[in-house]
Amino acid sequence: MSFHIKDYDYNLPDERIAQSPADQRDRSRLLVYDRKSRTIKHTYFTNLTNCLNSGDVLVINNTRVIPARLLGKKQTGGKIEVFILDYQKAVIQDGFTQCECMIRSSKPPKTGTRIYFSNKEEAVVLTMPKNGQCIIQFNCDDLLSFLNQVGQTPLPPYIQRVADKKDQDRYQTIYAKNNGAIAAPTAGLHFTPQLIETIKQMGIQMVPITLHVGYGTFMPVRVQDIRKHVMHKEYIEISQDSATKIYQAKQNKQRIVAVGTTSVRALEYVYQRQETFGPFKGDCDMFIYPPYSFQVVDSLITNFHLPQSTLFMMIAAFAGRTEMLNVYGTAINEKYRFFSYGDAMMIN
Repeated sequence: MSFHIKDYDYNLPDERIAQSPADQRDRSRLLVYDRKSRTIKHTYFTNLTNCLNSGDVLVINNTRVIPARLLGKKQTGGKIEVFILDYQKAVIQDGFTQCECMIRSSKPPKTGTRIYFSNKEEAVVLTMPKNGQCIIQFNCDDLLSFLNQVGQTPLPPYIQRVADKKDQDRYQTIYAKNNGAIAAPTAGLHFTPQLIETIKQMGIQMVPITLHVGYGTFMPVRVQDIRKHVMHKEYIEISQDSATKIYQAKQNKQRIVAVGTTSVRALEYVYQRQETFGPFKGDCDMFIYPPYSFQVVDSLITNFHLPQSTLFMMIAAFAGRTEMLNVYGTAINEKYRFFSYGDAMMIN
């Protein structure tokens, strides 16, 4: 078993990194990999129903991406970028909202530094930045409204362009409901209302859970031995209704199809804590890597992930490291589009 970071690396040409979404959500390509036969099929996401069976349960992450990126100026006129880190734990008091944020500027701001945004909105730095993170107080008692006025869609760092109006829609799943993510659960971006209706008509349940994707999803693994990596925390919420449906499906030996690695983390984490499956609210810091034994998830729909990332390590645990490196090599040769706005893969 390999635990060295370099064993989860692969070479990806820059032109394979999708900079914008497909013209239509379900017209993304879909690579289907069968773990038993080790075979690959190439199709389109609109044909996902050919890979599903009546009785399957699709677990979807209904988190909603907030406009978490804010561009402002300090009193000196210097530019500063503010990135909301923990929307769920924002504290409202006396008409102000305090929240943990990531900041970027030419010089680290001191405590008490005021930041000015458009529409005369402003904030103040309450704590000295540590590793770029600090507590910022916003002059509002409704942080979401504040962000909707001055924030931008927080596109991943590998998308080399400024977010535009189209991203407000396309960097959001059509079933997004609960505000709090700073990155989209990208496997869900391919679904359309028509595709979901067809899936339901086949006798397939779509069960929602929530995992608010955090900034840590973009943080690289900086250790040589991946077992020493400290995983970031992300907030999970699973309702009684969803937990019951998932539990009953497992009891009835129905196939659990996780839509996205975020759904995988949530499902496996809750089962690991409870040794069954029930409702849950709390933080998840689970790091899944080989040779993890999956207890809940039977199949996985996902996008193609960054080299040496915790997400690639997760799918390596699910389908084999060597196998996934080979599958990714095929995807590159077949000119699949990679990462958040890229194409999809289903692993059975």
